[in-house]
Amino acid sequence: MREGIFAHWPNRITLVRFLGSLLLFTILSIWGQGRPEDVGGFLRFAFFLFLGIAATDFLDGYLARRNHWVTAFGRVADPFVDKVLVIGSMVFLAVLDWSRPFFPAWIVVVVVAREFLVTGLRGYVESLGQQFPADWFGKVKMVVQCIAIGVVLGLFCFDWSAPLRRFLVFAGHAAVWGTLITTIGSGTSYVFKTRRLLETAPRRGGAA
Repeated sequence: MREGIFAHWPNRITLVRFLGSLLLFTILSIWGQGRPEDVGGFLRFAFFLFLGIAATDFLDGYLARRNHWVTAFGRVADPFVDKVLVIGSMVFLAVLDWSRPFFPAWIVVVVVAREFLVTGLRGYVESLGQQFPADWFGKVKMVVQCIAIGVVLGLFCFDWSAPLRRFLVFAGHAAVWGTLITTIGSGTSYVFKTRRLLETAPRRGGAA
């Protein structure tokens, strides 16, 4: 009997993370429009839900590699869910009144543009038979993005003391600018990586 794509835990975890992302967006869509002090319970749930989804990012990949459960579905679905979580969260934070000062829309546009660029480069390079794995800069970018989203969500979920709140406001702005820097840096590194791969790739139709 042929096994389905959800026969093993890595793909199940990826599915749960995707459904959790949709639940997060539903909460932000319904209750995010209110004042944080009036809907704090829902925002706290959204905060911990985001942390759980982001923290389990490594788990599905780790289990897949450890148990040799790597599948074509998992290689596509795992980064797809990461992008849905991060970009979807940023879109909401860019339009909600209480979080908009931290996430200007133009920064979210840069993040989305980087994802389109890297996806296009990966598709082109792999169509030539070359491997195009994620690099360390891309992983750093993902971590910084999650920190920025988590800090901004957490800032409005709890009743912080004045000194700690000032620190979190500073940390939130710094993390968002860190997101912009790592996003541009990661996209640039992939452009140079693509250039190197194309320079060393065998030319089609050339001599053997």
